[in-house]
Amino acid sequence: MPLVVTGAAGFIGSTLCSALLADGQRVRALDRRHPATDPIAAANLAAVVDHPDFELVTADLLEVDLADLFDGARAVVHLAGQPGVQTSWGDGFAAHVEGNVLGSQVAMEAARRAGVPRFVLASSSSVYGDVARGGAREGAPVSPRSPYGVSKAAAEQLAGVYAERGLPVVALRYFTVYGPRQRPDMALHRIVAAAQGGDAFVRRGDGKQRRELTYVDDVVQATIAAAQADLPPGWIGNVGGGASTSLNALIALVEELGGRPVPIEPSPALPGDPARTAADLRRTTSALGWSPRTSLREGVARQIEWQASVRALLVSP
Repeated sequence: MPLVVTGAAGFIGSTLCSALLADGQRVRALDRRHPATDPIAAANLAAVVDHPDFELVTADLLEVDLADLFDGARAVVHLAGQPGVQTSWGDGFAAHVEGNVLGSQVAMEAARRAGVPRFVLASSSSVYGDVARGGAREGAPVSPRSPYGVSKAAAEQLAGVYAERGLPVVALRYFTVYGPRQRPDMALHRIVAAAQGGDAFVRRGDGKQRRELTYVDDVVQATIAAAQADLPPGWIGNVGGGASTSLNALIALVEELGGRPVPIEPSPALPGDPARTAADLRRTTSALGWSPRTSLREGVARQIEWQASVRALLVSP
């Protein structure tokens, strides 16, 4: 029985597909980007696209027959969606509603009708907003600070509704995922690119804002565990890296590991940018038998090495 991954050509999705195939599992992948026409998709899927146990369906999630795609699946990991806090303001919110709310509802409805035994919904730490010391706990009220966070919180609410209707859905709240294949618009990617001769890093605010960063391989292992563990429908768990660090400290770490300064262009803080994110991981650790294994120093070093090797391909147009 295959495991279905939506958003499979993306940063997390392609890393998940690689891990599943390396573990001897079959993967049925869905993404609207095709490796033949999208250079990022081509790079992300290069290691798996010709694997005999990998099936790629290139289509928009809202236009494909999901019931047929999900038929016979042992689990669905729903990673497809519209990322980006700043792009969610103004007219951009429509794309986030379509990608994160409508897309999730359509996928969960199809999974319910197909009798999928486990549906894993990728959510975000953005549902929490600002987090006090001690780390965000899953039972606390959500308080998103951006339309993007609102769209992910709405998807979680839909998951709760579908859990009541019998869909064995669980949600994982990812905290700032980084590592090889990270999107070029994300902060760490832009910091590393600046150190490697790209444009100056636009630092929004004073740099004292703190983030819990989670290495992509750790996220993948938590996701695989959630697809297999005996969890009640509607269960929600945090997936974090184990520590929160300031943006200024992250810049200093890149400079130390890369051996080059990071040119900085100061900029005012933007709306929707939380002062602090941090995860309480006790529920996830207990339920999944999982914990993050990659230190920030080790993970950032890997991302620096990866960006140096593919810099020409990943420069934004």
